[in-house]
Amino acid sequence: MSDNMIEIADLTRFYGQTRVLDRINLTVKRGEVMGFLGPNGAGKTTTMRILAGLLAPTEGSVTVAGIDALEHPEAARARIGFLPEDPPIYDEMTVREYLAYLAGLRGVPGRERGAAVDKAMLRCGLTEVSERLLRNLSKGFRQRAAIAQAIVHGPDVVILDEPTVGLDPLQIREIRKLIRQLGGTHSVLLSTHILPEVRMTCDRVALIHKGRIVLEDTLEALDHRSRREGRLLVRWNNPPAEAELAALPGVARVERDDTHWVITPAPETDPIPPLLARSVAQGWDLRELSPASQDLEEIFVQLTQQEAAEDAAREAA
Repeated sequence: MSDNMIEIADLTRFYGQTRVLDRINLTVKRGEVMGFLGPNGAGKTTTMRILAGLLAPTEGSVTVAGIDALEHPEAARARIGFLPEDPPIYDEMTVREYLAYLAGLRGVPGRERGAAVDKAMLRCGLTEVSERLLRNLSKGFRQRAAIAQAIVHGPDVVILDEPTVGLDPLQIREIRKLIRQLGGTHSVLLSTHILPEVRMTCDRVALIHKGRIVLEDTLEALDHRSRREGRLLVRWNNPPAEAELAALPGVARVERDDTHWVITPAPETDPIPPLLARSVAQGWDLRELSPASQDLEEIFVQLTQQEAAEDAAREAA
């Protein structure tokens, strides 16, 4: 049995003459949380709508929990829970009524429905508000109810589209904790524009740009890749002039942020010995010297700019 709960192969989608998905390939493993990133218009929502069975692809295949979602769409949909960016909330229902109603629509048998609703409410922290009308709840609790409707039928795969948009910092922290807990019992595809959210909740990340997947990797591997450049993060009490640093042996580039210097070594060189020696000799009072990791925002910008440059080059040719 495959360990992949989502398998997308050569997925392509046109709107008229516009190609919005360009032969994308993506897998999400059993029990993991996959961050799905991309700028507006990159193809995230289209991909998620195809996965959820709300939109047909032009070409390609989609497999959910081993089920061909194009040949057996109803069977595949039964294995999926979907939270759209604007979730369906029925204000005149209580939380319990709402979840019971949607559990029935998702095929949960009547004799099992009460237990399924209780379980979803417990996991999402809704038990204490179970008899309150949805219209009387805070946005944070309404969002919890929206996540609960996505898991009430016990799906293998949960698709969350921007689940923390519009929440206050405390609510965001609680929803992130909930998403992290969903991983392990469900496979989660999480679309978000908040890059720190990916660090806090996800095991792997996929970056889509102009309908193409330009990156799919673990967060650990991304950290390792950024360290391979050997960039150094340095802080002094009495920092030198930038030109003096740039002139040190083995230094290819020097940059400055609000609190640190970032030094990029020249290929196959080690600038640390001359850096330490000069710091002591000149009284720069070295306070910090550590590897500099490239954060997700830098990787995101770098890859999207690289894709844009390659597109421009292809058009020019």
